[in-house]
Amino acid sequence: MRVDTDKYPEGAEAIDPKRVKHLKLLSKLAMLTCISMYVSYIPQIMSNFNGEPVSVIQPLVATINACLWTSYGWLKTYKDWPIIISNVPGVIFGLVTVITVYIH
Repeated sequence: MRVDTDKYPEGAEAIDPKRVKHLKLLSKLAMLTCISMYVSYIPQIMSNFNGEPVSVIQPLVATINACLWTSYGWLKTYKDWPIIISNVPGVIFGLVTVITVYIH
């Protein structure tokens, strides 16, 4: 399995450097916002530990979603690191949130 090396086609098949720059910026912004979304589970985890359990549905579905996206990014011909990196926290924080709902 090959990994994307950030090298883009040259010559007749070249990609506009502005487009490459914009796509890289977009992937970094999307990665940061996705990680932020999953880190926002920390208050829910704290509520669970404080004896005020939250609904299990949303973090459970988010965990499944993050697992699917992480798998997708990992199994592509070229590993899609922004997708992998941004969804691994979703697997971790979502799973911890689901577990702490039942451990309070």
